[in-house]
Amino acid sequence: MKTIPFGTRTAPAVIAGMMRIREKTDAEVRELYDTARSAGIDFFDHADIYGGAMHVCEDRFAAALQLSAAEREEIVLQTKCGIVPSQQMFDFSYAHIMTQVEGSLSALQTDYIDVLLLHRPDALVEPDEVARAFDELEAAGKVRAFGVSNHTPRQIDLLRTAVTQPLVANQLQLSITHSPIIAQGIAANMTGEKQSVVLDGGGIVDYCRINGITVQAWSPYQAGFFDGVFLGNPAYAELNAVIDRLAAKYEVTPTAIATAWITRHPANMQVVLGTTTPRRVADAAAGADIELTRPEWYELLRVGGHIVP
Repeated sequence: MKTIPFGTRTAPAVIAGMMRIREKTDAEVRELYDTARSAGIDFFDHADIYGGAMHVCEDRFAAALQLSAAEREEIVLQTKCGIVPSQQMFDFSYAHIMTQVEGSLSALQTDYIDVLLLHRPDALVEPDEVARAFDELEAAGKVRAFGVSNHTPRQIDLLRTAVTQPLVANQLQLSITHSPIIAQGIAANMTGEKQSVVLDGGGIVDYCRINGITVQAWSPYQAGFFDGVFLGNPAYAELNAVIDRLAAKYEVTPTAIATAWITRHPANMQVVLGTTTPRRVADAAAGADIELTRPEWYELLRVGGHIVP
């Protein structure tokens, strides 16, 4: 498994998302976990809201695996907080962050969270409150590293007016067909082209590279915003034909090629998997070790629906 720089350590280029394990049996969760570990994935992504209610999937993960202290030390547990679905709002207040972290620690049956991300941006954020929470959580040994999700460069800069810890990750939606954070820069300053419209606050990928923030790509196989995958989708026949050709060339599955398109980027991104099918986890992991050529990478970008002027 390819590894990438991640804060002061290294991490796998593919990480296992636990968003959909609510209905899985203990044996199924263990098989998913074991397959990930065998493929070189020791990084598991959670959020307090996964599972339809607070801490459901975190609890399911811990209850199914019953990790020993030694096994817990071998893996990275990342979770997120800040979304309040019951009230359709976001909350980065000191009180909410502290409450949610305590809930995650209890659900995950652990004394510490390796990485805590602030989920979708809170328009009412007070950086001083976030900083107070982060400082106390770090001092207590309850959180070892911090980051964000779905944040723009200016939103990160605002947090950094008070937060002193490095923000090590920014989880952003990215796939071959849903890649404005990459494609908009290619079409910069092209009047009338939809692709040239800046949707991320201005160069978030470049910003993360400059500031040592790892981009974590979520929904790596989704065609758009939760409207179905592009792999095997007749609506993306040309794209799938190219993916199939490359899969045959590299002797891997189409899932691996879709993964390789993201991990090929020099930003050293991580691919966040959402699948609960062990075989797909292994297929995706294989993609991280494929180094697509520059022509292949750009061909996938073009047939994915983007202009390369």
